[in-house]
Order: sequence, then C-alpha cells, then structure tokens
Amino acid sequence: MGSLVKSIMIFAKAVFYIYAFLWTLKARRACSMGDVLELFYLDFLRIDRKYVEVVRLDENELVTRCRNPCPILELSLRLNLDTEEVCREVSEPVCKYVLSRLNPNLAFERNYDHIRPLKESCEERIYWKYKKVKLSPLRSSLCRASSRRRL
Repeated sequence: MGSLVKSIMIFAKAVFYIYAFLWTLKARRACSMGDVLELFYLDFLRIDRKYVEVVRLDENELVTRCRNPCPILELSLRLNLDTEEVCREVSEPVCKYVLSRLNPNLAFERNYDHIRPLKESCEERIYWKYKKVKLSPLRSSLCRASSRRRL
C-alpha cells in the first residue's frame, strides 16, 4: 500500500471518528436491540430503513444485512483495495466506539465472509457481551425515558 493510499485511509478514519465523536456528544442510550437498530443504523450511520434487512432481532442479538450506498465500499473500489482491509481499518473501530458509547455492554462483529462487493450486502452482528439481566422497574423506566427524549 503506497503512502498516498495510507494517507487517504488515515484521513477517512479521522473524519469518521470526528463525526462519531460529535454524534456521541448528545447523550443516547441503547437499552434494547431495537434501540441499537434505531440509534446505530438509522440515526448514526444514516442508513435508510429500506436498505437494512433485519436477519435476527431478539433481546440479546441483532443481525443485519445492509445494501446502502456505503462510503467505505466506495473508497475501497476507487482505491482498488480489499474491502475487508478498509472496513477493518476505517469503519470497524469507529463502529465499536459508537456502540460502546450507546452501551458499554454491546459487542460488534462484521461477517467478513458476507461483505460487498463479493456478496449483495454486508452482514453485521451486535449482541450483549454479558447476558442481559432483567432491568429493575426504575432502570427500565430510565431507559424508556431516554428513548423518548431522542425522538
């Protein structure tokens, strides 16, 4: 990888981190996988709902396949780079940062056997690092109040 390409990758990552940092300045809290879908995919990543296929959504896990116009994919194609390499370097650390701000108990995995341009969509899995415990009525109401404030 040439120095110009490395510089472009560093710049892309910095821009994405700055956007993520600014987005996380507003307090947001993911208390459910439904919250993760809304906050992370639709709000932070700004993916139109029509491009997000929900493969699995339950109380412990969210698996999605996205077909949205993707700046990371575009960068990979324009620079003739492996999408997996660009995703691991530019996108994945920022996604993990944002999810940790939404809830430190969230884990993120990208299925590199199912990414574009080799497949028709990019598959990701978000789940609780630790088994989710039933929230007390007070904590549950705080999460619901937090969710209502962001609407």
